[in-house]
Amino acid sequence: MQYVFLCYHREKDVLAWSKEHDAEVMAKLTVVQDKLKRQGRLGPVARLMPTTTATTLHKDREPPLVVDGPFAETKEQLLGFYLVDCATLEEAIEVARDMGRGESGSFEVRPVRLFQPGLAPA
Repeated sequence: MQYVFLCYHREKDVLAWSKEHDAEVMAKLTVVQDKLKRQGRLGPVARLMPTTTATTLHKDREPPLVVDGPFAETKEQLLGFYLVDCATLEEAIEVARDMGRGESGSFEVRPVRLFQPGLAPA
């Protein structure tokens, strides 16, 4: 089963990191990525641009309202994600623990159900 790992952190803290600290964090995460890649389990990985680059479409009206910025006011922001094949939730949690050795913040782990038009959901 595929699991998505949603990476959350306080964006203002991450944006304040020095280039050296950011490179150290990315290097630690690259170790985990390389391990998963060698095992053939790593899917897409993305690091999102800051929330100041976000645009939100509100569909509660017609025509939809398009506004600058993220939708939610939260303490932590979604900074990126991984898609990884894991046999069980326990295995997925172990992957999240490996990723967590890179830096503080949190990882939300969710099973993924792929959308395929014309097929009933599994």
